[in-house]
Amino acid sequence: MSWNPFRAPAKSGGDWFPVGPATSFPDVGHDGAVSLPQSCGSEPNRTGCKVFHVPKEDSKQRTEIAVCPDDDPDAAPDMTDQVLVFRFRGKFHAIDHQCPHSSYPLSKGIPFDIEDFGIVLSAGLTCPKHGWSFDLFSGRSDRGAYKLKVWETQLRDGAGGVVSVLEGGDVPEGTEVWVRRKPRLG
Repeated sequence: MSWNPFRAPAKSGGDWFPVGPATSFPDVGHDGAVSLPQSCGSEPNRTGCKVFHVPKEDSKQRTEIAVCPDDDPDAAPDMTDQVLVFRFRGKFHAIDHQCPHSSYPLSKGIPFDIEDFGIVLSAGLTCPKHGWSFDLFSGRSDRGAYKLKVWETQLRDGAGGVVSVLEGGDVPEGTEVWVRRKPRLG
């Protein structure tokens, strides 16, 4: 590959990585369920979301962090470089785990539909510490100039090919969820 003066070199840490089978993410918006950590057992995969520590320098050094609804959020360790991955109403989302306003763990948040006159326009997540909400697609806050970092998500089959979600939010068997930091433009 030749050097291109009009294209910045790729930054480290922007690689795609798998976060688990799609079936390990229960749909937290299904049947009126709205809380992300639905249960806490010996397996971190039995919750409604997963949290990973992903160093910017090397995404291959990622580690999964167990999320439990009974954990004291004020005693949470440093959440820098953590990504929260979950499924809401059939769509997979990956966002920074830390609220940009109050440094509160967003795994304690409440996902909701952003509607206008009964028409669903987008999806959001409310941070329970101060009640601020963030759009899950743009990262914009409902007040102030705070912006939540949104990561890219992709569904892939066993061979690495990109998979589309079927009508009704069904995901084909054997599908894996992959995420990466959104590349910075400009």
